[in-house]
Amino acid sequence: MLKQYKEAIEKSNIISKTDIDGIITFVNDEFCSISGYSKDELIGQNHNIVRHPDVKESKFKLLWDTINAKKIYKDTVQNLAKDGSTFYVNTTVIPILDENEDIVEFVAIRYDVTKELILKEELLKKEAEYEELNRNLEKRVEEQTRELKELNKTLEQRVQDEITKNEDKQRVMFWQSRHASLGQMLANIAHQWRQPLTELSLAMFSIKKAVQNDNRDDVTKFYDESKNIIKNMSDTIDDFSNFFTPQKEKHYFNISDSIGESIRLLENIINDEMIIIKTDFIDIEVLGVTNELTQVIINLINNSKYAFVNNGILIREISISTRVEDGFAIIQLQDNAGGISKENLEKIFEPYFTTKHKSQGTGLGLFMSKMICEQGLNGFMDVKSRKGTTNFIIKIPLDSHEK
Repeated sequence: MLKQYKEAIEKSNIISKTDIDGIITFVNDEFCSISGYSKDELIGQNHNIVRHPDVKESKFKLLWDTINAKKIYKDTVQNLAKDGSTFYVNTTVIPILDENEDIVEFVAIRYDVTKELILKEELLKKEAEYEELNRNLEKRVEEQTRELKELNKTLEQRVQDEITKNEDKQRVMFWQSRHASLGQMLANIAHQWRQPLTELSLAMFSIKKAVQNDNRDDVTKFYDESKNIIKNMSDTIDDFSNFFTPQKEKHYFNISDSIGESIRLLENIINDEMIIIKTDFIDIEVLGVTNELTQVIINLINNSKYAFVNNGILIREISISTRVEDGFAIIQLQDNAGGISKENLEKIFEPYFTTKHKSQGTGLGLFMSKMICEQGLNGFMDVKSRKGTTNFIIKIPLDSHEK
C-alpha cells in the first residue's frame, strides 16, 4: 500500500529532492515533463537550473531561510523550462530530518498552475481595458450632457430673443414644442439604455462564471460582447446629440435618410410596442432642414403608437412611402390605429388641441409639424381618415435641383 501511495503522489504531482546544498538527487517524470529536461540532465545539478531570471533574489533568500529553520515553505513559483518558456507551480518544500533532528535533504512537491495564472493575468488586463472603456464612456456622457445643456440654453436664449423682438406667439409655441421634444428624446435615451445595461450586467456575470470554470474562450467572447454593448451605448448618445444639433441653414438632403433616422431613433419603442413598420422609399432630395423633417416623422410615429395602445389594436402596422408627383415629393404615413373621428379631424392641426391626457401631450405636436412643413420645407401637410386608418400626406415642392 505504501508503494501505491507513493506512485499515486508521484503521478499526480511534480516532485524533486535535493541535498542540503540544493543539488538535485531525485526528480519524477512529471518534473521532467514540465521542465523539458531529462533525469540525466537534472540529477546532480543545482536546483537553480529551473530558476527564472525575473524572480527576485529576496524570494529565494526567504525560501532558504525558511527551510534551513526546519520549517515548511509554501508559495507559487515562476520557473524557466529548458526551451525558454515560463511555467508556474504551487510549491511546498519540506525539510527532512534524521533522528538527531538534523536536516538531511529537502523534498519539494508541486502542481502546475500555469494556465490558471495566465488566465488570471489576461482577465486582469481585460478588466483594466474595461475600466478604461468605462471611464471613456463616462467622460463622453459628461461631455455630451454638457453640450446638450449648453445647446438647450442656447436654444432658450434664441427663442427668448425672438419673443423680445416681436412678441410672436408662434415663437412661444415653438419654444414649448421643442422643450416637449427634448423631454421625449431624453425618455427615449433612457429607454434605449435599459436593455443594453441589462445585457452588460449579464455579460459581466458570464465572465465571472467563465473564469471560475477556467474557460478562456468564453472570457474573451463575453469581454468582446461587453465592449460592443458599451460602444452601442456611446453611439446612442451621439445619435441623440446629433438630432438636437442646431441646423437652421437649409441644404439639400435625401428625405429617405431623414425618415430612416426617425425610425432608428425610435427603434426600441417600435420593437417594444410590437409595431410593424413597412417602407417603400425612392431617393428624392429636397431643400430644407433634415432634423426638422426627422422631428415631424418622430411625432407622427409617436402619435400612432399612442393610438395603438389607447385603442387596444393588436396587429399594429405603419406604412411609410415616398414618391414624386406633379413636381412634389410626396411622403405618406398611414397607420391602422383606429382612425380619427370627423369632429377631431377638423381640429387636429389647431394649437393646443389634443385627444391625449394632459400628462402625455401638449397639443403642439401636429400644429408644429404642419408649421415645419409649411415654413421650413415650403410645403404642406394634410390628413385623411377612413375605415380605421389614418393617412398623413406631406408634400414638399421640388426645384430645378431635383427635377
